[in-house]
Amino acid sequence: MRISEAESQVMEVLWQRAPQSAEDVAAALADRQPWQEATIKTLLNRLLKKRAVAAARDGRRYLYRPLIRRGDYVLAESKSLLDRLYGGRVSALVAHFSQREKLSKKDIAEIRALIEEIDDER
Repeated sequence: MRISEAESQVMEVLWQRAPQSAEDVAAALADRQPWQEATIKTLLNRLLKKRAVAAARDGRRYLYRPLIRRGDYVLAESKSLLDRLYGGRVSALVAHFSQREKLSKKDIAEIRALIEEIDDER
């Protein structure tokens, strides 16, 4: 399942707190996106068709909740990025950023700590 950038913003709101109405989602996104409630409803309907969210009637409105976990979504998106751009290799991704001087000293320290942690586990 492919979730667009706009749909992922709606999902982020639902992952933070669910269930929520379309109006609630629009209010939560108001400071980042000037979308009308109709736009939010369109995005929610797309997510319903993709079975990424479920809806339950609550009086005259619907309340939406995510059907996929954020961690599962992040894993799938990360794998897709690695596969498409770096042949599935994490080292190629890190090399790309290091060659473009996009890794700060803090990033490098965190990567070293992560590698040490992985080594200790194995």
